[in-house]
Amino acid sequence: MKKRRIKVFDTTLRDGEQSPGASMSINQKLEMAMMLESLGVDRIEAGFPVSSEVQFKAVEEISKRVKKSTIVSLARCVKYDIDAAYEAMKDAKDKMLHLFIATSPIHRKYKLGMSKKQILQSIGEHIRYARYYFDKIEFSPEDATRTERDFLFEVIDTAIRSGATTINIPDTVGYTIPEEFSELIKSIVRNIPEISEIDLSVHCHNDLGLAVANSLAAVSSGATQVEVTVNGIGERAGNCALEEFVMAINVRSDYLPFTTNIKTERLYSASKLLESLTGLIIPRNKPIVGENAFLHEAGIHQHGVIKNRKTYEIIKPEKVGRGTENLVLGRHSGKHSFKEKLKQYNIKLSQVQFKEAFSKFQKLADKKKEVCDEDIFLIVSSVLGKYPDGYKLESFRVETGKNIPPSATVLIKKGKKEFEFTGTGNGPVDAIFNAIDTAIGIKTKLENYVIHGVGSGRDAQGQVRVVLKIGENKYAGRGDSTDIIEASAKAYLNAVNRYNFSLEAAKIINKKAV
Repeated sequence: MKKRRIKVFDTTLRDGEQSPGASMSINQKLEMAMMLESLGVDRIEAGFPVSSEVQFKAVEEISKRVKKSTIVSLARCVKYDIDAAYEAMKDAKDKMLHLFIATSPIHRKYKLGMSKKQILQSIGEHIRYARYYFDKIEFSPEDATRTERDFLFEVIDTAIRSGATTINIPDTVGYTIPEEFSELIKSIVRNIPEISEIDLSVHCHNDLGLAVANSLAAVSSGATQVEVTVNGIGERAGNCALEEFVMAINVRSDYLPFTTNIKTERLYSASKLLESLTGLIIPRNKPIVGENAFLHEAGIHQHGVIKNRKTYEIIKPEKVGRGTENLVLGRHSGKHSFKEKLKQYNIKLSQVQFKEAFSKFQKLADKKKEVCDEDIFLIVSSVLGKYPDGYKLESFRVETGKNIPPSATVLIKKGKKEFEFTGTGNGPVDAIFNAIDTAIGIKTKLENYVIHGVGSGRDAQGQVRVVLKIGENKYAGRGDSTDIIEASAKAYLNAVNRYNFSLEAAKIINKKAV
């Protein structure tokens, strides 16, 4: 049976970044975009340019650098959004506009306050307007799976007649189930003959844990494109995970006669890079890329794997880039070895960034006998994740012990300014967080605190992830060090820097319709 190729539309940099606290700097987004391009992603949704200056600049930089993948920008049915998307992507070799408007009854009534007729008029007007700028236009009826079937057909027909080249069916709130979604896709194919001339895409959320299953059901029923994110990150419970979808059709090609352009050997690299950039730690039991995915503890499993790995492994680790070959780095490793390690994981740094990364590597190698791969990802993340004039931990001192009230003194720098203060708390970490709050004059609420070991051995680095609530929003921070207290302080400051950066950079553009 001839395999049908499915286009992969990756929205890690747009929908994925909407995970609470997962915002990335422009350099981080650019590095992730380059990784997605090397992975073989067909279309990269780079952002929502009209929403902020940072989003605009990130899309602009990605458009200049990425040449093999189509660059996509999101826009509402608002002319100002379309104009902003065009300006951000004007240097893109291949560009596409992703236009959307909600269509379900609950969205029409409570969010838009629009009638069916008004929505159809808006779709036609704005797609026709966008055709002046874009040859490729994807249209999404938001909350499609909760939209009346007859009205959804009318919406799709209007979009195609107005010039849409891709129709995307979003399961916006993760409400549908595979059998239901399969029938919906089949009904669209039956009732809209013109759909065979363009791409039919799906965008599934994971609120019921069915995003991958629904996406597989959709392509089996006629969809030609899937929208995914690396590690399945995204709004609420996330999106269809790129690595899970791709490996499902790879392993079960007997039942799923499809193929993609994805280089599966680079899936693990992409996953680990994103984890380091966002600080969103991959669960140990996450399929394909989780730490436990290829571990076997039960005696009967171990015995079987020793005899033949196929007894309990349906995927070869090296197929997803988790081979056993490993270039170990240490204090005697030079620039060439370090550069080879980056090349192994398709990480491309500028000369300035490489110089800084290598310097950090040398300092870490002086502390550790061996520098593992995850250490390298953390180093790269720290180089790419710097925020202009951000707070930096210069030094700290902690006093604690039995019957001794924990206290911490921190010295923090921001530009040429220094901040120093001593704080107390319920423990050394709480004390250092309180000292930071007082030193820089900020009020935060710690929503989440996670310690994650990187590598093995007593000299392994500790990675700390925090989520702070500052005002009404949440900001994730990540810090790493062989000293857990230092890693905690770095993570805390990283989250505060994200907050300050968002205040300075988020110059929201007027979103009113023009």
